[in-house]
Amino acid sequence: MAQIRGTAGYNLGSGGQNRFGAGDGMSRADATNDPSPLDAIREQTSKIEDWLDTLADPVKPYLPAIGRFLIVVTFLEDAIRIITQWQDQLVYLHDYRHIPRGLTHLFLFVNVVAMVACSTLVIIRKHSDHAVAGLLGVVVTQAIGYGLIFDLNFFLRNLSVMGGLLMVLSDSWVRNRFAPAGLPQIDEKDRKMYFQLAGRVLLIFLFVGFVFAGNWGVGRVVVSLLGFVACVMVVVGFKAKWSAVMLVVILSIFNLFVNNFWTLHEHHPHKDFAKYDFFQILSIVGGLLLLVNMGPGQFSVDEKKKVY
Repeated sequence: MAQIRGTAGYNLGSGGQNRFGAGDGMSRADATNDPSPLDAIREQTSKIEDWLDTLADPVKPYLPAIGRFLIVVTFLEDAIRIITQWQDQLVYLHDYRHIPRGLTHLFLFVNVVAMVACSTLVIIRKHSDHAVAGLLGVVVTQAIGYGLIFDLNFFLRNLSVMGGLLMVLSDSWVRNRFAPAGLPQIDEKDRKMYFQLAGRVLLIFLFVGFVFAGNWGVGRVVVSLLGFVACVMVVVGFKAKWSAVMLVVILSIFNLFVNNFWTLHEHHPHKDFAKYDFFQILSIVGGLLLLVNMGPGQFSVDEKKKVY
C-alpha cells in the first residue's frame, strides 16, 4: 500500500533551498520506495508459496512418481474398460463406425497393448520418449477410430492430456549427445525449455472445456473466474507453482463432486462417461503436479525475474 504523504514531504516553512533541494530528494526517495500493486501481489503470493512448500515437504520426493502415475491412469483405466467390454467395443466399431471385423479386433488389441506397455514405461521412467510417443499415438487413433475428433470437449480434454505427456518428457529427458550431421544439437536444457512451455500451455485446455460446458450458476462463475486467473498465470509462468496448486484443488473438488461415478447404478447410461471424465481429470492433475515439482521453465515470468 502506498505511503501517505503529509506536509512534511513538501518541507513547508523552510527556505527555498530546502524546498527545492532536500525536500525534492526526500519526495523522490519516498516515490522510489513505494511498492507497486504488482510488487504487493508478488509479496503475498511468495508468502503463500513458502507456506505451501512447507506443507508439501513430506511429499515432495514422491511428487514426480505420483504425477507420472496420475498422467497415465486414464490410459490404464481405458485398457481395462476395453478388455471388460470387449464385445460391446467390437459391435460399436463394426456397426456404428463401419470398420471391418478383422480390423476392429486389431484396433482394440493394439490400443490395449500400447496403453499398458507405454503407461508402465512412463511409471518406471524407462524409454520415456517412446512411451510418450506411443500414448500420443493412442490419443490420435482413438479420436479417429471412435469418431470423436470433431467433438470439442473431447478435443480440449485430450489437448490437456497431451500437455501432461509433454511434462513427462521434460521431466525425464537426459542429455542426448548424438546429433545428426549438419543439424544443431539441442541439449536437455533446451528441450526442457520448449516442452515445458508447450506442456503448461496445453494443460489449461481442460479448464477451457469446463467453462464452455454445463449450466451456469453463481458457483460456476466464481470457480471459472478463479480458474481463468490461475490458467493465465500458468501460461505466462507467473507464480506458476502457486497457480498450478490452485488448479489442482479446483479440479480435484470438481472431480469428486461432479464425476462421482461410484454413486451411479451399474447400468446407469452415464456411468462410463463419468468414469472416463474422472480419470482424464486425474491425468491433468498429474501434469499439474509435475509442473509444481519442476517449475515453469525458462520461458516464464518467474525465471525472467531471477535474471533481472
